[in-house]
Order: sequence, then C-alpha cells, then structure tokens
Amino acid sequence: MTHQPSTNPCQACRDGKALGFDFSMAFQPIVDLRDNSLYAYEALVRGTDGSGAAAVLGRVNEHNRYAFDQACRIKAVELAARLQMPCMLSINFLPNAVYQAATCIRATLAAARRFGFPTERIIFEITESEELVDKAHLKDIVTEYQRQKFRTAIDDFGAGYSGLNLLAEFQPDIIKLDMALVRNIHTHPVRRAIVQGILGVCQALNIDVIAEGIETVGELCELQSLGVHLFQSYLFARPAFEALPEVAWPAS
Repeated sequence: MTHQPSTNPCQACRDGKALGFDFSMAFQPIVDLRDNSLYAYEALVRGTDGSGAAAVLGRVNEHNRYAFDQACRIKAVELAARLQMPCMLSINFLPNAVYQAATCIRATLAAARRFGFPTERIIFEITESEELVDKAHLKDIVTEYQRQKFRTAIDDFGAGYSGLNLLAEFQPDIIKLDMALVRNIHTHPVRRAIVQGILGVCQALNIDVIAEGIETVGELCELQSLGVHLFQSYLFARPAFEALPEVAWPAS
C-alpha cells in the first residue's frame, strides 16, 4: 500500500503557521559499558517550560504532523550543537510523518550545516506505538537514510509491530529492546531466552542492541552477561531539559 498523506506535507512543512506551538527538548544518555563512554544522547520532546511530552504530542494532528516532525529534527540538531554534544544524537521520528524520505531529510541536512553538527553522528530512531500499516514505506525510509550515511534504530523492539518479521524485510543499524522484555530478566528464564535469541539474530546481522528502561542492578548484570553493552536507563541518568546530564557510572 502506498503512503497517502491527508494533507500536502511539503506545503505544511514550508508553512510556519502549520505547527502553531513551540516546544523544546530534554536529553538522556545512552552509555557504552565496555569502556564507560557516551554512545549517544536521545532527544526527547518537552514543553518550553520543561513539562512532559504528553501535552506537546497531544497537539500533533494530521494537519501539522509533517511540520512537527521536521521541527523536532531541527530543534534537536540545534540544541545538540549548542550544547557541544560529544557523541551521537538520536532523533525520534514517526514513519507516517515522512512523505518522501529523500525530500523530508533536506531540512535536517540544512540544519546540520547551519548549526555545525556532523551528519554522520545522527541516528534516526523509529518510534510508533500503533501498528505500522505500510512496511514498504518504512523500508524505503530506512534504505534512504542509510544511503545518506545516517544510522537508524527501531525503538521498543519486541512490542507491537517491532518484531523479528521486520528484520526479514530490512535491517536497521540498532534496535532498542522493549522494556517489557528486560523487566526482571535476571529472574525470568523465558524473557532471558527470548532476549538471548534476539541477540543472536542481531549479532549475525551486525545490528547493535540497546537495552532501555532497566531498573535494577540485577537486570543490568544479567544483560551484561548476555553480551549487551549499550544501556539507556534512569540507573545512569534521567533526561535533562536543554542540557546534557551527568552520568552515574557503575562502580568498577
């Protein structure tokens, strides 16, 4: 099925009034525990007063979805450059807010040039809670982004549409394990076996794995024993509004 927007996305993205509200970003680190280094920061939508994402996302609709997606990319790049982010930047996007991948990426490229942020340090993270109805469209997006030398990630892998069947169609550079898969993994043999299987597939396909949302040292240690080394969790740092938070590294 061909992706058909309900409005003219190119016109909406050019129209500054199409969005009609402002927002900002918080940043949460993704850490590499092999050498206690920063792998990336994920940009998370916030209100201009630092309030949560819900109020902002509640104002996104079919008429301003394309403009919002473009504005998020530009805001994330602008703040990352201003904060002198020393690692990669992960930017969320909604697949259904991308009309044509090659066209919609132009604003990001222009922002990176304008603010002086290296495009090779940008990750595009697919985030969508509802079932994706057009996998061919998503495949086209990922293929184009990889052609442009961006890294791509699938969020909440193992939940909703984000399953192994997607990997048969295309391969992102990164998957982020859904929190439900890692919760209490150190005491749950079934979840351990499932995650171990996913890790084996990802290793064979040269896909990096990030575990997010871990809550306990037990979960962390179990995942490390399985070979996971990239983590995003409150154990290391909470998101910081328009700032890069300090990381609480585990004791060696």
